[in-house]
Amino acid sequence: MNSEKPLRVVVAGLGNMGRSHALAYHTNPGFEIAALVNRSDLPLPAGLSGYGIRRAFDEALLDERPDIACIATYSDSHADYAVKAFEAGCHVFVEKPLATTVADAKRVVAAAKANGRKLVIGYILRHHPSWIRLIAEARKLGGPYVFRMNLNQQSSGHSWETHKQLMQTTSPIVDCGVHYLDVMLQITDARPVEVRGMGLRLTDEIAPTMYNYGHLQVLFDDGSVGWYEAGWGPMISETAFFVKDVISPNGCVSIVMKEGVRSDDIDTHTKTSTLRLHSAATGADGKFAKADEMLSMEGEPGHQALCDREQAFLLKAIREDLDLSRHMDDAVKSLAVCLAADESVRSGKAVQL
Repeated sequence: MNSEKPLRVVVAGLGNMGRSHALAYHTNPGFEIAALVNRSDLPLPAGLSGYGIRRAFDEALLDERPDIACIATYSDSHADYAVKAFEAGCHVFVEKPLATTVADAKRVVAAAKANGRKLVIGYILRHHPSWIRLIAEARKLGGPYVFRMNLNQQSSGHSWETHKQLMQTTSPIVDCGVHYLDVMLQITDARPVEVRGMGLRLTDEIAPTMYNYGHLQVLFDDGSVGWYEAGWGPMISETAFFVKDVISPNGCVSIVMKEGVRSDDIDTHTKTSTLRLHSAATGADGKFAKADEMLSMEGEPGHQALCDREQAFLLKAIREDLDLSRHMDDAVKSLAVCLAADESVRSGKAVQL
């Protein structure tokens, strides 16, 4: 493949993430947008206003014969769209979660391998310098670990409508939880062995079989434990909505957020503000040997800049033929944990992995 020739991309799904990925392709000279696909017309940001919107993904693949398919549709279409794209000869970028079942996730990975194409999953935190630093500092502490993480969103208006649409197929602890299980798996090399989940339907605006608040607990084979909490809706509390904390026998590393941030602000979901490093070491007097270290993360990339980084990684993976085996395996593993938690919510029983 000529490394100087832009790679042509079809973008399917123009919600928040799809628009951001499309803007990343628009501004990166390594890409050329072949088509935008969405089920309905919607306002586009200035950079994308010159592109028409097509209705059918299959037709766009057939007519445009792109090099890449970017799939940012609702979760229940991810697997089928990805497999169609691979069979059409495309590389694929797909938003998380990779699929809605472990079997479908494995089917997507198998299609990528069978067709010799690259598969990149939208784990945006993997491209965030502050989260990369958090993971590195936690690994330096050594396990076993306690992982304490959540992302609750008090949503209303358009944000609540989006959340209700997402919950037609995916619960909050699956949709968001895959990100944070992926972080846990990057910190510990231990294997998750048991998952417990609980959830509650707090509104009549979603299906009786769905819940908009969920909490999971995961046990690892080295003794590490972790929890993740996610709730969406107008009734969700803004108190302690963002907790990212990793504890080990040697200390802890935590994200400290600024006062006044809103839980439904998309930049809040990735910005870290400050990392706090605490050492458990004490001196002869029994007091802490050193003060906590506060690492400022001022100037870190915002949401659009992170999407730009994700697509730059996709381009690098294709141009340099990067081995994405671990990337794909981790995506399947983190999804399996979150889906097991969802199963536990519905069955009321712990799930062995």
